[in-house]
Amino acid sequence: MSRTARSATQGRVGTGFTDAELDRLGKLLAPLKRDGSPFTSGERPPREAVFVEPQLVAEVEFSAWTSAGSLRHPSYKGLREDKTASEVVREDFTVARVEAEPEAISEPLSIHETGANSATTTVEGRELKLSNLAKPLYPQAGLSKRNVIDFYAAVAETIIAHLHGRALTVKRWPDGVDGKAFFQKQAPAHRPEWVRTVTVPTREKPIDYLLADDRATLVWLANLAALELHVPLQRAEHNERPTALVFDLDPGAPATAIDCCRVALTLQGMFENLGLQSFAKTSGKKGLQLYVPLNDPKVSFAQTKPFAKTVAELLEEADPELVVSRMTKTRREGRVLIDWSQNDINKTTVCVYSLRATERPTVSTPLLWDEVRAALDSGDEAALRFEASTVLERIAEHGDLFAPVLSLVQKLPAV
Repeated sequence: MSRTARSATQGRVGTGFTDAELDRLGKLLAPLKRDGSPFTSGERPPREAVFVEPQLVAEVEFSAWTSAGSLRHPSYKGLREDKTASEVVREDFTVARVEAEPEAISEPLSIHETGANSATTTVEGRELKLSNLAKPLYPQAGLSKRNVIDFYAAVAETIIAHLHGRALTVKRWPDGVDGKAFFQKQAPAHRPEWVRTVTVPTREKPIDYLLADDRATLVWLANLAALELHVPLQRAEHNERPTALVFDLDPGAPATAIDCCRVALTLQGMFENLGLQSFAKTSGKKGLQLYVPLNDPKVSFAQTKPFAKTVAELLEEADPELVVSRMTKTRREGRVLIDWSQNDINKTTVCVYSLRATERPTVSTPLLWDEVRAALDSGDEAALRFEASTVLERIAEHGDLFAPVLSLVQKLPAV
């Protein structure tokens, strides 16, 4: 690898490892440990990072280069014993970036009407039957079921990474956001045979959850008016292992999303002092959500939930007029609830890039910390509301701002 390539970080790989492989890598890397970081540019390594001489070669699968020069959706595939470090060269970044960035927005669907209320489309070689495309699902905004299908088809390339391997709960609005809705955990019996499911044990009985791992499944769900997609913090294959810590910031009137910005920035500063990076997104409704990526195969909910509770209580103690850590309604008025209880094996949170069933087609949207600060400074709540069309434009401009939540490996500090 060239000297220039060695001097810049290329991102972080947090998936694809088994416990046995991590133990093996630890033994292989220990003799290669070096003092100090060799990196002079790129993403800042975590404070607890251990650096080694570049002698081993790993194969990493990824979807694209980001505009910042890091890997998007990287996944470890194994060591390449047939390659030496001196043989590794990086493909031309400029060419790779230009070719890869447009892939964040999927190609538009080709829909063929077959009747007054029926149509078909082919997605990834699978033919889907669609119905009632003109039905208004967001009547105040003039958005039909077809518009919803088009949005999920377009955002598929980005959202699938955040849905992948996670037991999906959907919330459906068959008659639009002004009608009745229902949550659905159990995969419907009438699903196409290619839709993947996973059986997850619960306190009552096992449930066959959907896995939305491909674009065709997303389009099929959109045709069912599944507007909201909710996912747990853990992947189904490792049901006891959360990949992140989450703090759901919910303002109690007359508190607003601007008050949530103040709390989010306090949390971000606290974690930064602990050497941890955190990432914010809108809930798509009135609050914010802050994620601390972990992607640590040794962490469990038994650690993350008490940690989150302690953090919430510390902030409440420091600023009781702004923050509350308990759901008691009488205490929530005019304060921001830090809902730490979401760090639970049985809880779900709305997935990033999911639509929300509000009057307008708002979306749970990743934020830059500079945007959170700007909203706080201006007091403009509108700066924190993003609708479907705007979100697609943001992805085209920035890529997936929430991608590090999937790959950044961080250690949870002791409480």
